[in-house]
Amino acid sequence: VYTKSFPGSAPAYVSITVDRSGAVAYKEAADDDPEQFKLEPAETNGIFDLAQKLDHFTHPIESGLKVANMGAKTLRWENGSEVSEAKFNYSLDENAKALHDLFERITETVRQMSVLQRAMRHDKLGIDAALGSILFSWDRKRLMGAPQFLPLLDQLAGNDIYMHMSRTRAAELAEAIRAAKAKAE
Repeated sequence: VYTKSFPGSAPAYVSITVDRSGAVAYKEAADDDPEQFKLEPAETNGIFDLAQKLDHFTHPIESGLKVANMGAKTLRWENGSEVSEAKFNYSLDENAKALHDLFERITETVRQMSVLQRAMRHDKLGIDAALGSILFSWDRKRLMGAPQFLPLLDQLAGNDIYMHMSRTRAAELAEAIRAAKAKAE
């Protein structure tokens, strides 16, 4: 479980729970109903491998350096009755940095999906900008659980109510995601 509280940032709060099957529960408020999606096996294994390298958060990972406040972050391990956690603002541990980055990528991905969904419902002209942001993240290898975008991309690509340019971009991205998934399998 990863939580981050950083008032004044967007989002100000995040809670992400990942289980071994790759199921993710994402919340931007403690009392929200979580958004659910599934990570790819390699992504899930990466998260759990890093948690293991960090001894399931049984040791402090805070650097202790005087740095700017970057949000109160907590990494928590829950496995039956086994529970441990480490809180930090900033860490020098490369494994903690890598794990933090994976959770930030999940946040980025969920927020981009939300923007695309909203644009498809309410702002047809905003779809191209939303797709551009997703493509930028895809090119930088920052999307997590990319296949979760496929139903939206297929809907967008196959519906004439959307601009041709957006339909083309959606079809190309869907094809790239499918090709990457096939290659991984």
